[in-house]
Amino acid sequence: MGDKSGESLGTVLVAGAANLAIALAKLVAGLIGGSAAMLSEAAHSAADTVTELLLLVAVRRSGRPADRRHPFGHGKAGFFWAMMAAVATLVGGAGFSVTHGLHEISHGEELSNLTPSYIVLAVSFVIEGISFTKALTQLRGEAERHRVGPLRLVRITSDTALKAVLFEDAAALAGLLIAAAGLLGSQLTGSALWDGAASVAIGLLLLVVALTLIRSNLSLLIGQAAPQQTEVGIRAVLLAQPEVEDVVELLTMMIGPGEILVAAKIDFRDEASAAGVEIACEEVDRRLRECFPGVSQVFLDPTPTVRR
Repeated sequence: MGDKSGESLGTVLVAGAANLAIALAKLVAGLIGGSAAMLSEAAHSAADTVTELLLLVAVRRSGRPADRRHPFGHGKAGFFWAMMAAVATLVGGAGFSVTHGLHEISHGEELSNLTPSYIVLAVSFVIEGISFTKALTQLRGEAERHRVGPLRLVRITSDTALKAVLFEDAAALAGLLIAAAGLLGSQLTGSALWDGAASVAIGLLLLVVALTLIRSNLSLLIGQAAPQQTEVGIRAVLLAQPEVEDVVELLTMMIGPGEILVAAKIDFRDEASAAGVEIACEEVDRRLRECFPGVSQVFLDPTPTVRR
């Protein structure tokens, strides 16, 4: 858990530093050229910077050890702060971009020197690409450890910091291309419509990303189960124990980034003694933690199967 948190923390710090530098450069270029798309991109990067700060809080808070008041740890604090980060993207980035773009479409503003904007867009694309590559490298490493494809892992991962950085960096790269297309369209046609439309498109892109992340974090906050493939593996480990007759009920819950709570009602074989059941429970606990490093809490309840 410590190594994984450290890796996610590094990914967040790289993304945050990149977004802060990019936001300032886009703001200057946007003011010089009078481009709504560039100012929207500046708001986008500023919102992403706030997002990274909140993700930094998420990583730090979720890594705090368990205490008397929080016996299962503080993992879910990471889900909460990651959701707040998504809300910041929704309000700060998407809201500004859409409203500013619509204002330019309706009123029209004359664009001036766009050369700084093109330079900033190109440099920003390189910087965002570096940040995205780091996040993608971490994703691929985790996918190899979990033996699943990167695309599947990004859908099911409870590492909210990594997921947020991946989504936001991908949106940033797409937003840069949209802004460049808007600037070029306005420059070739002499109409601010293209620039305003690009600003609105950037806002809608951020809206989709923010709502996706909010939905994902909300699901984790209210008690999302472990991925189905993991549950199947856990059930197989339980049934492989010689003293186990059947798994009456299996419940799992993500209690933090990469942390899984397992609760199961187990029907033990009738011939198993009380001491044998205790030993079997200890063995199952050990094997589950060994096979699934994310399993941090295991509760087994001996329960006979009700036969009708």
